[in-house]
Amino acid sequence: MSEVKIIQVTTEKQLSDFIKFPMNLYKNNQNYVPSLIKDEKSIWNKEENPALAYSEAKQFLAYRDDEIVGRIAVMINHKEAQELGIEKVRFGWLDFIDDEAVSKALIDTAIAYAKEKNIKKIEGPMGFTNLDKAGMLTFGFDRLATMIGIYNFNYYPKHLEKLGLVKEKEWVEFEIMFPDVLPDKVEKFSQLIAEKYQLKTIKFNSKEEILPLVEPMFKLLDETYKNLSTYTPITDEQILHYKEKYFGFIDKDYIICITDKDDKLISFAITMPSYSRALQKANGSLLPFGWYHLLNAGRKNERANFYLIGIHPEYQRRGVTAIIFKEIWKTFKKKGVKFLETNPELEENKNIQLLWQDYNPVNHKRRRTYTLEF
Repeated sequence: MSEVKIIQVTTEKQLSDFIKFPMNLYKNNQNYVPSLIKDEKSIWNKEENPALAYSEAKQFLAYRDDEIVGRIAVMINHKEAQELGIEKVRFGWLDFIDDEAVSKALIDTAIAYAKEKNIKKIEGPMGFTNLDKAGMLTFGFDRLATMIGIYNFNYYPKHLEKLGLVKEKEWVEFEIMFPDVLPDKVEKFSQLIAEKYQLKTIKFNSKEEILPLVEPMFKLLDETYKNLSTYTPITDEQILHYKEKYFGFIDKDYIICITDKDDKLISFAITMPSYSRALQKANGSLLPFGWYHLLNAGRKNERANFYLIGIHPEYQRRGVTAIIFKEIWKTFKKKGVKFLETNPELEENKNIQLLWQDYNPVNHKRRRTYTLEF
């Protein structure tokens, strides 16, 4: 068998091959969900990705006999090093055929890059920041992927563990079947909490009404997660970037915002219809009919995904989650949604997991990042 060659991505053609490789690798897999190609291209464009202002990155392709057999990206987030004192090379966009020579060549590339930068640790799969996709799937290979979760074959973690990489962080995901009738205790408790703390739920008449609250939502995210071990504050440039990237997908009815008596935002939750099947049909492009599949998914869908939640520390463990769940239930009842899938939550983040504890959540996926020190 011929040797594996690693080539750095330097041309538009190579970048296109880098982006499309997993679409070919998983073309017969019913659970893989391809990203939109234009979104993937924007990740590597300094004009479009604000993380590149304080990060450096390289992408590589693995070839055997002129055929692409794997890919990997390596990144250094200098902001993370400066603010948290964490020096590591992040690796992501890791995909490969079931061949140990290929996976070894890709991980060796990440190690060589780290050594070149005098860094003694690699970790992945992950992106540039906390809001990027992270974590290799280790359980739930038979479940449909989501728009914000990495999907991979079950041989991936086996390869990394054989190469000596070990678990760094673990995420859990849950699926919840929504009840036809809201439990009486949720109805009463949510009303009690709202009255006790003089809380109000905002109703939006249009998407444009959400815009003034986008920045406060992200600032509230900072407050919610600032005590987690690897969290770095979100920059104004990132806020603008994510607003532009995801605002088109947002349905005003799926946004829940709660304010206090002074109209200050103290909690929010964002859910969306599941776009997984629509993205499979789109196969990486909005044209000619990808937009149509996404539009249909937004109109009629029995599945939804939970994307973001923020609760000010002063209101955590005060029952605000009961109000959030009640509002989600009302929206889902109206929209015909029966199943909710949570986003990946760090295993240590018990405060967020408390949101689901009374609703028979099923832990249907787990994922982790792997690390190696040298």
